[in-house]
Amino acid sequence: MRKTIKSLAALAAAAALPLTMSGTAWADIPFDQPVNGRATYYNDAGFGACGTQINAATQLLVAAPAAYWTTANPNNDPLCRGVSVRVSYNGRTITVPVADKCPSCDSAHIDLSAPAFAQLADPALGTIPVTWSFVRS
Repeated sequence: MRKTIKSLAALAAAAALPLTMSGTAWADIPFDQPVNGRATYYNDAGFGACGTQINAATQLLVAAPAAYWTTANPNNDPLCRGVSVRVSYNGRTITVPVADKCPSCDSAHIDLSAPAFAQLADPALGTIPVTWSFVRS
């Protein structure tokens, strides 16, 4: 009986751990806190960090900076669950879902899909100064 109770307690603790971790990670996303940074664009196709098929040449999406990802497996990251990025440049604002991770981006740099970037500026610019923030989708 004592072994069964210990086993059940260990099982309950193990089951609660992911809930606690994802709750903490979700709370760590700085929603609605403007970041003055920069945006670039990319046009890769394949599986994004959230585990879904993406085509950055045709879809509106964003690759969020690696600094904001909090789980070892990005497919399970809170950024992949109803989080978008609101981006403003030169009087224009768009909101795009987080679908990928930008490993080379610093914490103020986002990588927009090519069509998302084109809604804000001429792609020939390559890099633009933006204000952006995480928002709930």
